[in-house]
Amino acid sequence: MSEVQKPDDTSWDLVIGGREKLFRPEISEIWKYRDLIILLVKRDFVAQYKQTVLGPLWHVLQPLVQTLLYSIFFAGILDVSTEGKPRMLYYLSGIVIWNVFSINLTATASTFTANAGIFGKVYFPRLVIPLSVLVSNFFKFLIQLVLFLGFLAWYLIFTDKDIQPNLILLVIPLLLIITSMMSLGIGLIVSSLTTRYRDIGLFLPFITQVLIYFTPVMLPVSTWGEEWSWVPRWNPMTPIVETFRYGFLGGTGPQTAIDWTGLLYAAAVALVLFFAGTIVFKRKEKDFLDTV
Repeated sequence: MSEVQKPDDTSWDLVIGGREKLFRPEISEIWKYRDLIILLVKRDFVAQYKQTVLGPLWHVLQPLVQTLLYSIFFAGILDVSTEGKPRMLYYLSGIVIWNVFSINLTATASTFTANAGIFGKVYFPRLVIPLSVLVSNFFKFLIQLVLFLGFLAWYLIFTDKDIQPNLILLVIPLLLIITSMMSLGIGLIVSSLTTRYRDIGLFLPFITQVLIYFTPVMLPVSTWGEEWSWVPRWNPMTPIVETFRYGFLGGTGPQTAIDWTGLLYAAAVALVLFFAGTIVFKRKEKDFLDTV
């Protein structure tokens, strides 16, 4: 009897096997599915705006309404300081960068439950879904950034307000990366937990609404006083919001220099959350269909 010859592994287009390493992001494999990421981004835009009248303008109205409410309630009624900066620019700058975190977190947290049907039918790297969410929300950030830049230009041209944009603007891409990694990491952890505990996903919007009060979006750190200023300082989003605002508006308030220590702290937290979220996500994707 002739011996059966085993096929060489190199003759196969795709070899599926177990993973021994705890963390393997598979960047090269994700890059092969970049067309799928583009397709999912287009799907998100169509799904959101297909039957709406205003379409992407909703991303303009939301920060404008928030800014108006903050200006009336906090700066007008409660007389909360905006550190010498125009109310419109102070609140709008905080809202723009905060939305990068909150929108990415909320959308990523539903990765497993919202895409269970797709995951159960065809194979692709599961991280493609949350990455497509980040890309989709990046365009929303650009829309809101253009809105903010329009108001900033108006103040610079037609008013004598002490607004001093500076070279710190060059680190804004770094701020976006840190914020995206942080929101992605938390979102992946929450997404993995919601496959078994759905209440976490329902409770998440409430948590983000509370967390904004511990971030200097509408309440500056100076309003906490020296005794309680450590509370917002422990929030890794605080140095990100302050640096973003400082880059566009300058140091007309108490802050006259960039807080590099705070940014290093935020970057460290983002890295830990990102790797922890990826590990939990990769472990959970093996059996999530049994619990969703």
